[in-house]
Amino acid sequence: MQAEPPMNGDAALAALQRRVRDSFARQAAMTTLGVTLGAVAPGRVSVRLVHRAALTQQHGYLHAGMLATALDSACGYAAFSLMPADAAVLTIEFKINLLAPAKGPLFRFDGMVVKPGRTISVVEGRALQFDTEGGEEKLVATMSATVMTVTGRDIRH
Repeated sequence: MQAEPPMNGDAALAALQRRVRDSFARQAAMTTLGVTLGAVAPGRVSVRLVHRAALTQQHGYLHAGMLATALDSACGYAAFSLMPADAAVLTIEFKINLLAPAKGPLFRFDGMVVKPGRTISVVEGRALQFDTEGGEEKLVATMSATVMTVTGRDIRH
């Protein structure tokens, strides 16, 4: 049996984006929260969320748990984007800094791999809010996450 030829840069990026999008689509938690996948590049992923009352705390700001959940997903998928096709990822630790009230109405959560690894990757996340699409951004939270590569287990990729 002959090995398949390596993909060119555009085909490899398209395959990576498809793999991340397919996996993200299976995340029921993101669907429940209304989080959508944005930009996908090797080592970088963005997800988006629109403020809604069902996700707020008593003062009307986006609840810190919602911020943490969306940032965790962005960080996890940033790490996942650098993994082999047969690998999955699981977050094993994160720290979040809440810097300002999350009023929105639009949010973008960016994950960026700082140190990729065969077993463990370190990823940083940023939660930004906007008044309007393309408007001035305000940093509302940061995250530092440690993500583990998972292979050889019964985990759907």
